[in-house]
Amino acid sequence: MLGYLLRRLGTAVAVLWAAYTAGFVVLWLLPGDPISTMASGGLDGEPLTPAAIEALKARYGFDQPLIVQYGTRLWAAVQGDLGASIQTGRPVGSAIAEALPPTIQIALGGLLVAVVLGTGTAVAATSTRLRWLRQLLMALPSLAVSLPVFWVGLMLVQIFSFGLGVLPSVGAGGFSALVLPSVTLGLPMGALVAQVLAKSLTTALDEPYVQTARAKGVGRGAIHLRHALQNAAIPALTVLGYVAGNLLAGTVVVETVFTRPGLGRLTVQAVGVQDIPMVQGIVLFASLVFVGVNLLVDLVYPVLDPRIARGVPAAA
Repeated sequence: MLGYLLRRLGTAVAVLWAAYTAGFVVLWLLPGDPISTMASGGLDGEPLTPAAIEALKARYGFDQPLIVQYGTRLWAAVQGDLGASIQTGRPVGSAIAEALPPTIQIALGGLLVAVVLGTGTAVAATSTRLRWLRQLLMALPSLAVSLPVFWVGLMLVQIFSFGLGVLPSVGAGGFSALVLPSVTLGLPMGALVAQVLAKSLTTALDEPYVQTARAKGVGRGAIHLRHALQNAAIPALTVLGYVAGNLLAGTVVVETVFTRPGLGRLTVQAVGVQDIPMVQGIVLFASLVFVGVNLLVDLVYPVLDPRIARGVPAAA
């Protein structure tokens, strides 16, 4: 188990480094730079003098060779220093921490919707005796996965806010304001979980141990929940780790559609003005969340199937 954990930790560190490096390269390949934007008065300020431009470049390290900038920023990030925002001058870490709570709310809400919707749909589709209902439930996830997140959000606003008037369309005040963003975020992710889990359950229900349980008179519900579901959970758990890790990316669209404060809107603003320290800090934070969630999922695998920690294929 220790060797398994060390391998996963090594992979996590490599992914974080790759994400940080890729973000650095992409940002520097974009045309223009934040200092030029500030120099032209593009950040709602007065145009800067040449002396002020040089001072800003020196302050943020833009006057150094690119490889030196990369090494300096990477070493600072390893030590927990993400730098200061070029747009506001605030520490990047503080800005992320301030924007995070509203984002966590809709991320957890979306994850709850995804788990409940995905698991419920998969179990219902594989347990019903009605052929037409089974086919309908199996087809719904494919339809939901293909729907763009922004379109889902706009349709929910049109129906439940403008049409029925039962839920607010914008803002972040109260529980009711979380419902539509959470459903918008969780619907396509829940559909993905439902697809994988339904297929795994269908395969598990054909295994010999299920036939034996049926021969012993075990009920359909007990077979699904106590026997088949545990063995079918590993592929769905992998997808759930991917889904949870990408929740922050989904909040960019959702927070924009519902005009909510949070990390998603902070990202849009930072990218718009090429606030390099802020964007890199957000990329690193999102990568850390993705890696952390998937590392947690990797550690749950051996609990469900101890053969994984020993390097034995699950089908063995």
